[in-house]
Amino acid sequence: MTAIADSDVADAARALDGVAVRTPLVWIERLGAWLKLESRQPMGAFKIRGAYNAIRKLSPETRGRGVITFSSGNHGQAVAFAAQRFGVRAVVVMPETAPSVKVDGVKRWGGEVVMAGRTSEDRRIAALEIAERERLAVIPPFDHADIIAGQATVGLEIAADLPDVATVVVPVGGGGLISGVVRGLAAAGSHARVVGVEPSGAPKLIRSLAAGRPVTLERTASLADGLITLTVGALPFAVLQADAARLAGVVTVEDDSIREAVHFLHRDCGLTIEPSGAATTAALRSGALDPFRIPPLVLVVSGGNVDPALLEEAPHS
Repeated sequence: MTAIADSDVADAARALDGVAVRTPLVWIERLGAWLKLESRQPMGAFKIRGAYNAIRKLSPETRGRGVITFSSGNHGQAVAFAAQRFGVRAVVVMPETAPSVKVDGVKRWGGEVVMAGRTSEDRRIAALEIAERERLAVIPPFDHADIIAGQATVGLEIAADLPDVATVVVPVGGGGLISGVVRGLAAAGSHARVVGVEPSGAPKLIRSLAAGRPVTLERTASLADGLITLTVGALPFAVLQADAARLAGVVTVEDDSIREAVHFLHRDCGLTIEPSGAATTAALRSGALDPFRIPPLVLVVSGGNVDPALLEEAPHS
């Protein structure tokens, strides 16, 4: 395991000053919880933290040849955004099912989009082939120490802004965010515990914890497209194992609950949040979090790049 030291987290925080937004904690009385609104990042999701940190850590020569990643959307937008800041080429391999709002987002930040298959493995394989052929540096979405150190700044900020926080609830895709929040809270000296939230159609962290190693699922499916990786990364999993006492548990939520949470946040809170970002609210509203609900409670809202059609389809009661 590549260690992610407290100094790595502090270094990432300094580098991100003026690049990533220090997002607010917003109290929602109806939930009895604070929301950490990563939807307010410049490209609409927390991913800018890790992507920028990883790209800046490349050597100038390597970075100058350009970067490539594989992403369902938000990490791709973050890589494109960060690459534009550095003035280098960015290629993003996305699934054929990627929402147009995320494809357009990558292009808006100057990224080149390549479509490949439907699963995270399809796009990973395609990205590695292109990277070798065109000598591009691969910026993985979650399984990298510099990515995790960047995401750890979310936990660092929560601990600074709410020192007595007891529970932090985090959506789980490949594990970069939840492992980063665990490291950030630890670096800040916080005693808060962390709860992960996965779609019921993509329980890769739950299965991996039961097996004691990262498990690859045969298939995943969910409205929350950012949370349907087939597996958690080896490094994120190792980080969680190394600080196992901080991980209170992992819960799952159904797509109907996620859809309801998207609508609740939009209708009642005036927030435009994508399904992956609404998963933590869904876990609270559905009762899935009840065994772990120790206040003060923070729900990490990971992103806001929602397909407008979903808001139109959401139920009104």
